[in-house]
Amino acid sequence: MLRSLHIAASGMSAQEAHLEGISNNIANANTTGYKKQRVEFQDLLYQTVRAAGTQTSATATAPSGLQIGSGVRVAGMARVFSQGATLVTNNQLDLTIEGSGFFVIQQANGSPAYTRAGSFQLDAQGQIVTAEGYPLEPAVTIPQDAAGVTIGADGTVSVTTTNQPQPTQVGQLTIATFVNPAGLEAVGHNLFTQTAASGDPQVGAPGSEGRGAILQGALERANVDVVEEMVGLIAAQRSYEINSKVITAADDMLRAATQLR
Repeated sequence: MLRSLHIAASGMSAQEAHLEGISNNIANANTTGYKKQRVEFQDLLYQTVRAAGTQTSATATAPSGLQIGSGVRVAGMARVFSQGATLVTNNQLDLTIEGSGFFVIQQANGSPAYTRAGSFQLDAQGQIVTAEGYPLEPAVTIPQDAAGVTIGADGTVSVTTTNQPQPTQVGQLTIATFVNPAGLEAVGHNLFTQTAASGDPQVGAPGSEGRGAILQGALERANVDVVEEMVGLIAAQRSYEINSKVITAADDMLRAATQLR
């Protein structure tokens, strides 16, 4: 019975982590380019009282073993990089990646970061930057006299001016892909960084070698299904509740055992 207390406690702890993942998904349901988290559970070690195939008599063996579990733990919180819905904004600096890949961003310390959030702006120097002021890598600068900005599906950035109605190319966007994007580390601000699990980034032009194409004037919404998250919330709540009842039942059994005379 003492074992059942620890098993139920591990279940409650795991459901707390499950609830945290669900709440983070719901909180970011309107975050541009957000990718939902999925909590993954794993059973713990087993105590083998009798192994399967144990000789039970001179002519017979046990068809199944006897193993007592130790509970559950959270093995990880994997990111689901499915495509989010497209929100048309008609803002010339709002970009969506249709398919695989990430925009490459230069952080304040000079190291690269990666994002699916394409809500870009211009800084005082005319560079295309994120809402936090981090520039694209490689940097793209829009001339001050630009009358319009066109970003093609292949990432070419062209501008027109009042004196030059013909488009002039001023930059080229690049897209980075990873063998295992779920291995990227989320660092906040809609940014991810490379880890040993993600592999090295493969950087190239949008639309090439399996990379997604660029869609101008639109944003990628979070891939969070609020209804699905609410169902998961109810399931996590009920699982937590029933684990707490296991603790109550084990406590009642222990009380009965200690009061025997």
